[in-house]
Formats: sequence, structure tokens, C-alpha cells
Amino acid sequence: MDIQKRIQQLMDERGWSEYRLSKNSNLSQTTIANIFKRNNAPTLPTLEIMCNAFGITLAQFFSDGSEPIELTEQQKELFKKWSTLNETQKEILLDLMNHM
Repeated sequence: MDIQKRIQQLMDERGWSEYRLSKNSNLSQTTIANIFKRNNAPTLPTLEIMCNAFGITLAQFFSDGSEPIELTEQQKELFKKWSTLNETQKEILLDLMNHM
């Protein structure tokens, strides 16, 4: 999946500009511009912030829309716990998972 194209699709569906996404997500305009103009993929925390602005979950972001994603109870529990972590804790957990 092309993350930049998916973000653009969600913006288009809402009639949002990069500026509007920046305002609705409280991300800097530079961050948003870098995703599109420098082809920088957003970090997971940044993507999560964008999803919150769009009013969708990360699972919905990565879904192709043809079928709902069914999560196991364990996956649901992980998402619940993830949402309670602060940004530092999320980064630590991601770093730990990347080294497993």
C-alpha cells in the first residue's frame, strides 16, 4: 500500500488540503509537506495522529475497504493498551518489537 496515496485519498474524500490536515491534526505544515514532497513515510505515531484527525483507526487506514478487518481478542486488547500509552512509551515499545 502506498501510504502517501492513501493519505491523499482520505484528504480528497473530505475536501481537505495539506493545510487543513495540518490544522485538524495539529501536525506542522512542514511535516505534512515532507510526506508528499519529499516522499517521507510518516512515523507510526504521526500516522496515528492523522488517523485520529480523519476519524478512523489505523486498521481502517490500512484496510483496502473491500472487507472489514476482523481482529482477534488479543489484537483488540493490544490496540486498547496501545491507545493508553504516551508517545515515549509507544516509541519504546516499537523499538523493542523491532529488535525481537
